Amino acid sequence: MDDAVVSRAAGAVLSTNGPDLGAVEAARARLAGVVAETPCAHSRTLSEITGTRCWVKLENLQMTGSFKERGAANLLLQLGPDERRRGVIAASAGNHGLAVAHHAARLGMPAVIVMPEWAPLVKVTSARGDGAEVILFGGSFDEAYDHAVEISTARDLVFVHPFDDERIIAGQGTIALEILEQVPDVDAIVVPVGGGGLAGGVGVATKAKRPEVRVVGVQTAALPSMRRALAEGKPVRLDAASTIADGIAVREVRERTLGLARAYVDGLVTVSEEELSRAILLLVEIEKTVVEGAGAAPLAALLNRALGLEDRTVVLVLSGGNIDVTMLARIIERGLVKDGRLVRLVVLLRDRPGALARLTALVAEERANVVHIEHDRAFARRTAIGETEVALTLETSGRDHVERLLARLRAAGYRVAEEGA
Repeated sequence: MDDAVVSRAAGAVLSTNGPDLGAVEAARARLAGVVAETPCAHSRTLSEITGTRCWVKLENLQMTGSFKERGAANLLLQLGPDERRRGVIAASAGNHGLAVAHHAARLGMPAVIVMPEWAPLVKVTSARGDGAEVILFGGSFDEAYDHAVEISTARDLVFVHPFDDERIIAGQGTIALEILEQVPDVDAIVVPVGGGGLAGGVGVATKAKRPEVRVVGVQTAALPSMRRALAEGKPVRLDAASTIADGIAVREVRERTLGLARAYVDGLVTVSEEELSRAILLLVEIEKTVVEGAGAAPLAALLNRALGLEDRTVVLVLSGGNIDVTMLARIIERGLVKDGRLVRLVVLLRDRPGALARLTALVAEERANVVHIEHDRAFARRTAIGETEVALTLETSGRDHVERLLARLRAAGYRVAEEGA
């Protein structure tokens, strides 16, 4: 497997460091009517693109937009009266905090959510909308986590860990029970990995019910904390790094989740920021579904890594959809540029009446759509006296269309260059 750490050999000793199948099944019964059983849809187009029989588990359709509801609700439902009265606190890059805030409000208990200062606005606003006290602290999840621990001690609040808790892991494992029923012939389940709670829970349930089904984890190459831990045999704290997959931006996993990954996860791969961006765009265009960076990680891996899943039935866990619309807009625009569907051409014209009109008429004949025009006489570096530089931002149908347009302009005598080419 390219770019992979194979973490589970045949006959590996199963972990006793987390929940068992019974705990996951009990969580499923506990969550009935509380957390949605999300659809698992077949994608004909993704199947054709990836050479697999591809299904997508739509956890982005949960009430708070991610799978984190499962673990959070499972834990909160097991708190005693005194713990509920005291209230809870969570540290989160966003999704875990949203889930804790939502289900704490539903159960009538106070909640404090500590998020890094860079947490997406949509997640901050949603948590406050559920009545939680939101504290923005630090430049990383780890700084927010340490601050939340301090507050929990000072205010006697119940700390709800985002992944290092058997109740959390068991709740996340309920995804696997649903998948095994929804896609009975599944050969592999691909999940994003941050702290490892989702992969651990899915692994526990999957291997107990169907040990032949492969569980493949995916991390962002910017923060491969589980990959490093598996390679070195212990949790390793990585330096902070920026990534669009903020939901899996965990600098250090824990012994519990490392043990679960070693026992139940068959392989782990990493994906780049560009690959995550393209996967987000493909899911918007093909599946008409919006996911965040972490949620796109399984598709990014299936598209760009040799997972050995050709002609197999594969389920991608689209873990969440809480992405800022501004970030989504940038990803879409960048993807269009990369695909050649948004292009910027710089053309030199004689500075005469009608020159620009003739240029745009030719562009229109080639069926390209003008999005923006810049007409520059004074500051253009490539122009002589009597010339002007025109920058055209155009919508096209792709690279072939761009090449036809360039050829047509040059054949008409225009000096033209594509910016970024």
